Amino acid sequence: MPVAVITGAASGIGAGLAREAARRGMQVVLADRDAAALAIVASEIGDNAVCVLTDVTNLAAVEELADQVYRRFGAVDLLFNNAGVMTTGLSWEIPADKWVASWQVNVDGILNGLRAFVPRMIAADRPARIINTASVGGFLPSPLMAPYSATKFAAVALTEALAGELKMMGSKIEVSLLAPGPVKSRIFRETPPEAAQPFHDMLTSMLDENGLEPDAFAARVFDAIERGEYWIIPQPEAFDDGFAARNESITKRLPPQFYGAEGN
Repeated sequence: MPVAVITGAASGIGAGLAREAARRGMQVVLADRDAAALAIVASEIGDNAVCVLTDVTNLAAVEELADQVYRRFGAVDLLFNNAGVMTTGLSWEIPADKWVASWQVNVDGILNGLRAFVPRMIAADRPARIINTASVGGFLPSPLMAPYSATKFAAVALTEALAGELKMMGSKIEVSLLAPGPVKSRIFRETPPEAAQPFHDMLTSMLDENGLEPDAFAARVFDAIERGEYWIIPQPEAFDDGFAARNESITKRLPPQFYGAEGN
């Protein structure tokens, strides 16, 4: 039975990916630091789910996750480095600890997954795939969510570098960059500062009205994996026009334009 390891699996996108992996006949290893929520997702999946309490910001914890997976199953077919957090506010007012936490989860969380799993996956010398979760926000930056935009841009760059390195080595490991648009999740559960409240409310409303349910989103992701896609952009309607406009504005050396900025 193929094995999928998913970080940030206790809710939202991660939980949807876990349920879809199980529906497609995979053994699923659920990793998150929220034990209670993790247990709920595992109960939904049943016997094909294993929970490993994991803080992705702690390399030793992710190494222990990898050790447990390889001791029990001997291989990994899909590794989803998916854990993520969002912080909103004015970039210079967001507390330093929240900037650090954003970096530690959204970037170091991926890097720790690579450090713990890639050497084992290379040694196994068998086909596998690593899927790193960035965001449409990793291509289209936004005011009032600078830590999220900055860390997701970093995730895009890290993933492209990883793909190039594995290709240079002739590795059998493939790589995908997952860039979600609006997906219904708990990512906006943090109470925003006053300056960001209208923006936060707008994003929450957008999710309620236009966000995909995690399971519907996950089905699109797995279809893209089956097609062997590097760029997994399941909601092109939230990406293509904005990305084309951004590229054109950079080529023409125009100043950036942002939806929601300056009262627009």
